[in-house]
Amino acid sequence: MTEFWESSFIEKQTMWGFEPSDSAILTKDFFVEKKVKDILIPGIGYGRNAKIFCDNGIKVTGIEISQTAIDLARKNGLDFTIYHGSVTDMPFDNKLYDGIFCYGLIHLLNNRERRKFVKDCYNQLKPNGYMIFTTVSKKASMFGRGKQLSRDRFETMKGVRIFFHDSDSVKKEFEKYGLIEFSEIDEPHKNMKDKPPEKFIIVKCKKER
Repeated sequence: MTEFWESSFIEKQTMWGFEPSDSAILTKDFFVEKKVKDILIPGIGYGRNAKIFCDNGIKVTGIEISQTAIDLARKNGLDFTIYHGSVTDMPFDNKLYDGIFCYGLIHLLNNRERRKFVKDCYNQLKPNGYMIFTTVSKKASMFGRGKQLSRDRFETMKGVRIFFHDSDSVKKEFEKYGLIEFSEIDEPHKNMKDKPPEKFIIVKCKKER
């Protein structure tokens, strides 16, 4: 997986551009409203979803498997702590955060990895902290493409294995970790204006005291 992301990273960077996702914008608004000041972003990539938080006075820490992505984030002026490694190896510190935001990553993990990841994120939240995940929906255009690996999980292209969530799987994976709400969101390809938006699900959880 690491080799795949390193080899295709520049291509993906070109595809996504540097504008934040709509999910990141909505999450920023929510975190500002809730006075969240210190967040962790697992799978921070090259930082396109991080700057909007920094610009609104929120301290950011990241985790990223791709050194190429980290180097690009640094090149673009992001100088906060980014741990180099896989989210499957969390935690990287013993810190508790006000909030966690994870975009477009959890669906790349297998069942065991997803369970551990959600638990690890929850364990790094302060009481009354929030964690927000954006994951690919079964209504996405990619669903059913490629080789089926297990129920709702497909290798859509070489090296890319995606689990597609629906309401049942969201409830199953997040209910015991403070699930508040979830909803579908259309994520536009902001660097490819002629490509239609993709279907995602945004999941919001709160750690009660």
